[in-house]
Amino acid sequence: MEKNIDKQVELISRGTVEIIRLDELKKKLERAIKENKPLIIKAGFDPTAPDIHLGHTVLLRKMRHFQDLGHKVVFLIGDHTAMIGDPSGVSKTRPQLTEKEVEDNAKTYERQISRVLDAKKLEIRFNSEWLGKLDIIMIGQLMGRYSVQRLLERDDFSNRYKQQKNITMLEFLYPLMQGYDSVALKADVELGGNDQKFNLLVGRDIQGAYGQEAQVVITMPLLEGLDGVQKMSKSLGNYVGINENAKDMFGKLMSVSDELMYKYYELLTDENVAKIRSDVATGSLHPKAAKVNLAKIIVTQYHSKAEADKQSEEFDRAFKDKGFPQDIPLQEITIGNTNILTVLVEGTKLLASRGEAKRKIQEGAVEVDGAKVNDINLELAAGKEYKIRVGKKFARTLIKKS
Repeated sequence: MEKNIDKQVELISRGTVEIIRLDELKKKLERAIKENKPLIIKAGFDPTAPDIHLGHTVLLRKMRHFQDLGHKVVFLIGDHTAMIGDPSGVSKTRPQLTEKEVEDNAKTYERQISRVLDAKKLEIRFNSEWLGKLDIIMIGQLMGRYSVQRLLERDDFSNRYKQQKNITMLEFLYPLMQGYDSVALKADVELGGNDQKFNLLVGRDIQGAYGQEAQVVITMPLLEGLDGVQKMSKSLGNYVGINENAKDMFGKLMSVSDELMYKYYELLTDENVAKIRSDVATGSLHPKAAKVNLAKIIVTQYHSKAEADKQSEEFDRAFKDKGFPQDIPLQEITIGNTNILTVLVEGTKLLASRGEAKRKIQEGAVEVDGAKVNDINLELAAGKEYKIRVGKKFARTLIKKS
C-alpha cells in the first residue's frame, strides 16, 4: 500500500466532482496505513446494457487508482437492483428487466472490465447474494430506517410528485437497497457518477442506522459524448465503445471538439492536462496534434501501441487525401525554383499568372497535401511528391529542380 497520504489523496482526487468528506477519507487512509489494512472500495453497476463505453470507464479508472494504491476494490454487479430500475435522472418509471436480460448483461460486464481493472486484485460480487435473502420483515426494518420526506427531497421524485407523475413504491426501495449493499460489504468508500449522489448519501445514512462507520462518497463527472452536449450513451449514438475496432475508436475520438478534448484527457488518461492546455495556448502544441495524441493513448489502452500508430498514420493519410481524386496521374516537373507561386504557374500550370496565384493563396483556395497555404513565399522541397489543389483543380506533382 502507498504509505504517503498526500500522494494517495492527490491520485484519488484527480477528476472528481466531490469527496464527502475529505477529512473522513484522510482519517480512513491514516488508519489503513497504520493497521496495514486496505480500505474496501465499492462501486456498483446495474447491468442494464451489454456494452461498456468510455463514459463507464471514468468510474472504472478511479477504481483502478484505488487498486494501484493498494486498496480492496469491489466491482458490485447489481443483478438484483437492476430488476427494480434506478430512478436516477429519469422522469418516468423505468421498465423492469428480466432475470435473463440481467444475467446476460452481467456476463459481458465481467469480460470487459478486465480491460481497465486489474482482474487479479478485483473482487466481483452480485448484490443478489444478500438482497435475495431479505424477507419481508428484514425489508420492513430497512424501510423503517429512512423517511419518505428524505426520499422526496430527491429532484427526480419531487419533480414527478409535483407533476403528478407515477412513482412506484419499488422505486422508493431502490436507494435503500443500494445503501444496504454498503452495509453488506462494510464499504469504506463508495464511488459513483455525479447523478448518483443522492443514492450514495443514502448509503452513508443506512450504514449509520446499522451501527457502521459511514462510507466516504466520491462522485465522478458524467462524460459528455461525441456531440459535446449529452452524456455519453449508446442510445444517443454519441458513444465510443471499448470493444470497438481501433479504426472506429480513433476516428470517433478525432471528432471531439478541442475543448471537450481536455475533459477526455482528464478523465480517460493519466496525462498532465494543465501542461497540455498550456502548450496548446502558447502554440508549442497544435490542437490537432494534441487530439491525435489523445486518440493514440486511448486506442493503445484498448488495443495496442502498434494499432494506435497504424490508425494515426491512416487517419493522417485520409485527412491529407480528403476530397482529392485518386485517379490524378503523377506529373514530374522541372523548374528553376520551388517557390509555391512558380510551382502553381510554371510547374503544374494550375494558374495562369503569379498575380492570380497570390490572390488564390490570399483567398485560402490553395492546398498542399490537405493543408491550406497562406504564405506566398512557401518553398516546396525538390525530389518530393505533393498533392496540390486550387479550388476544383488538382495536381499530383514530383518536383525536380533544374
